[in-house]
Amino acid sequence: MQFFSLNNINNTASFKEATVLGQSPDGGLYFPEIIPQLPHSFIQNLPQLSKEEIGFMVMQPFVGSDIPAKELKEIVAQTVHFDFPLVKISHSIRALELFHGPTLAFKDVGARFMSRCLGYFNQNNNKKVTVLVATSGDTGGAVADGFFGVDGVEVVILFPKNKVSKVQELQLTTHGHNITALEIDGSFDDCQALVKQAFKDQDITSKKQLTSANSINVARWLPQQMYYYYAYQQWIKNNEQPPTISVPSGNFGNIAAAVLAHTMGLPTQHFIAACNANDTVPKWFNSKENNLPDQQSVATISNAMDVAKPSNFIRVLEMFGKDAALLKQKMSCVSINDSDTKETIEGVFKDYNYILDPHTAVGFIALEKYLQHHPNQKGYVAATAHPVKFPNVIEVILGQEIPVPISVQHLFDKEKKSIQLAANYEQFKEWLINQ
Repeated sequence: MQFFSLNNINNTASFKEATVLGQSPDGGLYFPEIIPQLPHSFIQNLPQLSKEEIGFMVMQPFVGSDIPAKELKEIVAQTVHFDFPLVKISHSIRALELFHGPTLAFKDVGARFMSRCLGYFNQNNNKKVTVLVATSGDTGGAVADGFFGVDGVEVVILFPKNKVSKVQELQLTTHGHNITALEIDGSFDDCQALVKQAFKDQDITSKKQLTSANSINVARWLPQQMYYYYAYQQWIKNNEQPPTISVPSGNFGNIAAAVLAHTMGLPTQHFIAACNANDTVPKWFNSKENNLPDQQSVATISNAMDVAKPSNFIRVLEMFGKDAALLKQKMSCVSINDSDTKETIEGVFKDYNYILDPHTAVGFIALEKYLQHHPNQKGYVAATAHPVKFPNVIEVILGQEIPVPISVQHLFDKEKKSIQLAANYEQFKEWLINQ
């Protein structure tokens, strides 16, 4: 399998090269030259297959010969060793719970898969790889956990100061060893801009081998489609029609993975990209413009989605042949405000005794509104994070504490370690070169 740059189709790379580089030297995101088509028999037999078998079948065409089958099967097994339950909330809505991994967020899958691929590729390499990643909340913790202790890999995480939750901050600042957290005085978009500029800076790339662990990296993005197959595996046991899928969307990597699964053959009814007040893509959906509006991100209670310039939206467009009309037939895109998000968290708990985190709540509202106009359909929302990661929001709304899972209790006894920097590229560059 070869991957081409979405900036220049003539710039190509193997899976290994695309993983190690993160993005093309021309600044473009990598995209598979051919989207594999899974046999219909595979979809029919999903209920009889294990998570490991499904994951291998889905990922092998993209990885190709860059990782032998035996090693790839082991990587997949280590990636998906936790559950992905499809839980009923109401008559027509279920939640695909993606927060049962080590950092309680959907990004555990992509981070674990990529870290193990990079560890395999780097096992005979004497030169260290520096993983450079910006996070709006959950990516940082998942990457820190996935790459902690991986030989030959240094991780640098940029996160916006005072714009992530307490648990999120602890998850990305308490590892030490090969994990360094940079606390940037700015927004997620500022963090992402610093990372993107560093990849283009030859002063840095001539001294350091950089790669990215954001969803711009194919090894982070591609494995996220696996859990949509796990969802359908459970869905078809109780439903005849394919589901409508609502995905809380910030940088659009997760919904791009869902669309990719559909393009490969996974049955779906409709997609909903559910955004918070950062509404550049919803505005685009309601306009006839070719480009996304140019605006800055705003802070919301669903902080991991506070992205005004989503990198992966170009991948979504690519899967629809850059045909905006075709995309808008298959996908809806809406913006949900904080007030409605809070009201929904309270209402769903009262009516169904189910606790939504602020991101999943955005997806729930969007799906509920869509199904009101399509009463013959049913669907599920991607539940992207555990509510305990947002106590300042959830506990105020519900008036009760959320029990802290055992898997993260130890974080509260650890010391935070971060380096504070301004949202200034020259300052960041000087720090990075001197490491």
